[in-house]
Amino acid sequence: MALTLILGACTSEKKKPEYTDTPISGDILIVVDESYKPLMQVQLDTFMKIYKYANIRVKYLPEAEAFNELMMNDSVRLAVVARSLNKEEAAFFEGRKIIPRMNKLAIDAVALVTNPDNPDTLLTYSQAENIFSGKIRSWKQLNPNSALDSIAIVFDNNGSSNSRYLQETFHLQKPLPSNWSATNSNADVIDYVNKTPRALGVVSVNWISDRDDATVNSFLTKVKVVEISSPDTSLDKEYYKPYQAYIALKQYPFIRDVQIIIREGRNGLGTGFASFAVGDQGQRLVRLMGMLPATMPIRILKVNS
Repeated sequence: MALTLILGACTSEKKKPEYTDTPISGDILIVVDESYKPLMQVQLDTFMKIYKYANIRVKYLPEAEAFNELMMNDSVRLAVVARSLNKEEAAFFEGRKIIPRMNKLAIDAVALVTNPDNPDTLLTYSQAENIFSGKIRSWKQLNPNSALDSIAIVFDNNGSSNSRYLQETFHLQKPLPSNWSATNSNADVIDYVNKTPRALGVVSVNWISDRDDATVNSFLTKVKVVEISSPDTSLDKEYYKPYQAYIALKQYPFIRDVQIIIREGRNGLGTGFASFAVGDQGQRLVRLMGMLPATMPIRILKVNS
């Protein structure tokens, strides 16, 4: 007697994942550039207080790792990062028949900070360029009367958006100057600068802008924020701190867009959170954190002194 083995066709078919989340409920994972941790903690806390059935888990990572997670980890729904997709990343998603959506969340400023005991807190754009390119390596080159010598440049991470931004801004080639170093986070940069008089730190402005936040006020006692001139080559130099008005007027030179890149192909919780972040409530939080809202009109009032 012959035995016939029948295999169900369904065993060879890969089932599509069943999603149960909605724009205001469910459980998802997102990745965020660590530079934007203060902003996103406020955004996520507010969103999940309003929508109590929403649970958004988050990984705070250096920019390079955040993009890797967005591409390679299918459970990641969106990323909050300081640039758009490049050609290779866009081609990767196209090859997988995924169409990412991008929403501009904010305009950020990259801030430079020094030790409180360092009297030199004014830099021209050209001086900043020469410092990061390695042409200026000593505070005495900026101020012969300085008690400090070599400049120690410190970033949050080797793969961070802050480091990548200044490399691209000043067209720097690797290997980078030997006085560049990295810690593990923007908060660590501030601590390092506080303990190292000769240090020049690089952080996102949202780490030092919310004066209603006790942690921010603590950071501001540890460092000074550097004022920088615009790239204008005129002799009469104006210097600007990374304040919102100077970001809006593009007078502060180191500014960049913050993007939300959504990879989910449906209106799930990732889409719901992104809509909140670029909507009225989310944009008010952006303004609170010292960054420039991307979708909210602003007014700049000139006060005569």
